[in-house]
Amino acid sequence: MERDALQEKILAQYAAEHAALGEAGTLALLEAGRRWQLGPTLAAGGVLVFPHAGVADCGHQIAAVVHACLDSGADRVLVISVLHAFTPEMEEARVRVAAGEDPALFRHWGIQGTGLDGLQNWRSDHALMSFRHLWQAETKRRGIRGPEVIERYPYLVGGKPEQLPGIAELQRLAADAVIVSTADPCHHGIGYGDAPEQSYAPDAAGLAFARGRIEEGIALLAQGDYWGYNRHCVRAKSDARDAGQVFRYLRGPMSGQILDLTYTDASTLYAAPPPTWVAGALIEWRTAASQHRP
Repeated sequence: MERDALQEKILAQYAAEHAALGEAGTLALLEAGRRWQLGPTLAAGGVLVFPHAGVADCGHQIAAVVHACLDSGADRVLVISVLHAFTPEMEEARVRVAAGEDPALFRHWGIQGTGLDGLQNWRSDHALMSFRHLWQAETKRRGIRGPEVIERYPYLVGGKPEQLPGIAELQRLAADAVIVSTADPCHHGIGYGDAPEQSYAPDAAGLAFARGRIEEGIALLAQGDYWGYNRHCVRAKSDARDAGQVFRYLRGPMSGQILDLTYTDASTLYAAPPPTWVAGALIEWRTAASQHRP
């Protein structure tokens, strides 16, 4: 499928999924997200990572992060988002940087987002559609305006977040903001290029495989191994290579853990045989200040 056609299909699918939820379904996801109380993690300088796969499958994980932002007491939320490669130029740049070329050679090197001039690919990305949907519903339910939300979309970090254009602005924003991020950290199966004989179904064995892959990435980020994490994301087919490196650089040493793991079937989306699926994980990153809280 051509990348622009795939993007249009995804945007339409997300809009349809949100419409299908309706108010009752949306509030049910928000209620399910109350299973976790993660506001203190953010208040202590930690980071929460939510998926952006099918909202019916992982919306409760996104809701948990929405609640954490609103419960943290913060006046500002900095969302470090995935930026998908929906143009051939963006994909070529991503592949060449992953092969070791200098990110500065490519015009998409840098950070996009709300209030910024320059490239505007982020405006048509789906990564934060469900987060925005649940945020709007929960602030309305609470009868509050909520904190300021700033979206930032880094691209082509290439193992060197300190050199990324715009990183100084992010450091200033992060100084008095809580940070959340999004990732679909493992895409797997035939529709994602895995051989049929090497493709797991999303059963217990498949989810154990996905968990192992995701934990590999967590370990590399915890070590501050940015280039190792970049290479891991290629192997795991994780879309968070840039977002992960940036939030780890902004917050420094942390330890991460998977709080919840689910999946979304993507075989219809890609018109591919099953198994073709995406793992959705709620991941908590704690700083030293929050290591020992319950």
